[in-house]
Amino acid sequence: MDIHLLAGTRLFQGIREHEIEAMLTCLSAEERTYGKDAYIYRAGDVTGRLGVVMEGAVNIIKDDVWGNRKIIENIGGGQIFGETYACLKGEPLMVDVQASERSRILFMDVNRILTTCSSSCDFHNRLIRSLMYVLAGKNLMLTKKMDIITPKSLRERVMVYLSQESVKQGCRTVTVPFNRQQMADYLSVDRSALSAELSRMQRDGVISYEKNRFTIQ
Repeated sequence: MDIHLLAGTRLFQGIREHEIEAMLTCLSAEERTYGKDAYIYRAGDVTGRLGVVMEGAVNIIKDDVWGNRKIIENIGGGQIFGETYACLKGEPLMVDVQASERSRILFMDVNRILTTCSSSCDFHNRLIRSLMYVLAGKNLMLTKKMDIITPKSLRERVMVYLSQESVKQGCRTVTVPFNRQQMADYLSVDRSALSAELSRMQRDGVISYEKNRFTIQ
């Protein structure tokens, strides 16, 4: 178990490593490994556990009845998923969670996080506060995603997305966590149309790119 990695996550922020180690048994922590493209959760599943990506990355996916796929979010190392459904006891998932590469996931029982021990220890109270910050962060992420998919123009969607990544990564050259099909799914557009538009944008001097590395000109 990579306690040092956990100490750097938003969920365990401000909690010492020896305290985290002591908490894991209390939180029914369990680590599992998934191969690339393996499903961690399927739409309709019910869970009381959140997941922390210890290694690799996962995509949060929404498929409609016609087979159209949208990637809602990419969750990388040290990030958390499933916390909203885990807090809503008995609520079926409306999304799939799929490993985008070989991944190690640490699962924890949310009910054990929300239920403090009899001594109401300070580090457990900090854990509850941190979970609230995580939930607030996910709400902000969804707002940013709406900014991306709201524009009707494909070029504008690409620019909003790359602009957000530029701010996030602190550089005009950014690496996105998607291949071309996944990027199209994330932007809710057709792959061929995206590839054609990226070529036009490079020709017009708006961006330059190679595979999943983009530079805003």
